Amino acid sequence: MELALVVALVVIALGFDYTNGFHDASNAIATSVSTRALTPRVALAMAAVMNFVGAFLGTEVAETVGKDIISAPSGEQGLVVVIAALLGAITWNLITWYFGLPSSSSHALIGGLIGAGVASSSIVLWSGILGKVVIPMVLSPAIGFFGAFALMIAILWAFRRSNPAKTTRGFRMSQSLSAAAVALGHGLQDAQKTMGVIFLALLTSGYVDAGDGIPLWVKLSAATAISLGTYSGGWRIMRTLGRRIIHLDPARGFASEAVAATALYVMAIGLHAPVSTTQTITSAVIGAGATKRLSAVRWGVARSIGIAWVLTIPAAGIIAALFYGVAYLISQ
Repeated sequence: MELALVVALVVIALGFDYTNGFHDASNAIATSVSTRALTPRVALAMAAVMNFVGAFLGTEVAETVGKDIISAPSGEQGLVVVIAALLGAITWNLITWYFGLPSSSSHALIGGLIGAGVASSSIVLWSGILGKVVIPMVLSPAIGFFGAFALMIAILWAFRRSNPAKTTRGFRMSQSLSAAAVALGHGLQDAQKTMGVIFLALLTSGYVDAGDGIPLWVKLSAATAISLGTYSGGWRIMRTLGRRIIHLDPARGFASEAVAATALYVMAIGLHAPVSTTQTITSAVIGAGATKRLSAVRWGVARSIGIAWVLTIPAAGIIAALFYGVAYLISQ
């Protein structure tokens, strides 16, 4: 029974990884597609490849998710807790995808772990959540907004006497690199979260020890799942991020992507923090767009996105707790 639960959990975790890919495909490519720097299919293929590569750049985020969020009980109960967390995260991903809201798959997963942990009376590591989740959750959108705003102001000043057509063409070409950098950061951040969940399952069932590294097969399977999900696209959310918030030009698209990518690398490699790529790039898009004029940003759309951000952790947590409750009743 325990082995069957482990296999089921790995399959569900990779299913979450797949939904993460198509839900968050817009993170890397929406701005580049909206400015016509890349065609949609070329952009998706590039993002899928870079997601795959990014998954192998480190394991710091995976270790945070696997060890610093909850301490699940050993054996079958621990596996059920993690399965419930994944189902809660997948359900919230699908709800926000349906409504075209770029919410955070990362925070959906963390909310699911917290909700299932509380429902099962597992040990929730609140100090780790505060340091590795809550503080970075506040910092990363702030860095995205103010960093992109400042970089765009610098670009406007530096190129104020340049030929507009040549400048636009140059930034459109540069967006290929900045979009690739965001996709790489997305793989570095989000594929590792699935690795962390699978590692947590292996840890609770005794297949690995706490001091072991992430097994190679876990890395390969997580990288493949998120890449396939990314290539399948997430057109509803892409329209929201690329066009409904603000109509970006190539220079603003480049500024938002460059700042978002930098924030993702710093948070993953420097702070080992599982931050939201969605929140980071969306905030950067708003920050770069605000340099036109504040009224250029569709604040009603931004407010709806903000509400989805606030609701993600508690909503995914509640859904995961319900899944655990159903599983508990069935097992009695």
